[in-house]
Amino acid sequence: MARYSYAFQGFDATKHVRASIREKKISHKHARETAKAIKGLTLEKARDYMLSVIAKERAIPFARFKNQVGHRSDPGMMSGRYPEKTAGEFLKLLDNLESNAEYKGMDMDRLKIINATSHKGVAIKRFIPRAQGRATDKNDILTHVELVAQEF
Repeated sequence: MARYSYAFQGFDATKHVRASIREKKISHKHARETAKAIKGLTLEKARDYMLSVIAKERAIPFARFKNQVGHRSDPGMMSGRYPEKTAGEFLKLLDNLESNAEYKGMDMDRLKIINATSHKGVAIKRFIPRAQGRATDKNDILTHVELVAQEF
């Protein structure tokens, strides 16, 4: 089993709590934009935001990966999408972060996400057979996501 370390520097076990998901089959581009969107929110606001993304009521703003992404009607948002699969995984990660904080005895109402990071994981390489003896590669890139919260 691989050993992973966190990207967040300066972790203090007395005031920070962290959680991560590793090698999930979600889009690393969607994960990056979703992580950027929930950074700085409280746990409850982040959970409500993810639920509204799944219900397609609010969109995730796309800043970097926005080529041919349509504009959304959310106030102050230009391009955006509704990454439901990524939002579902982030909901599970928020639940994990909350249970870790509860185990440490932290106050849930005062927890704020101070770091949200996503990284590309391993690439699963496969091939699709095509006509005339050719083949097309089909690569799935897995994603790592890390969240760190602090009690304010």
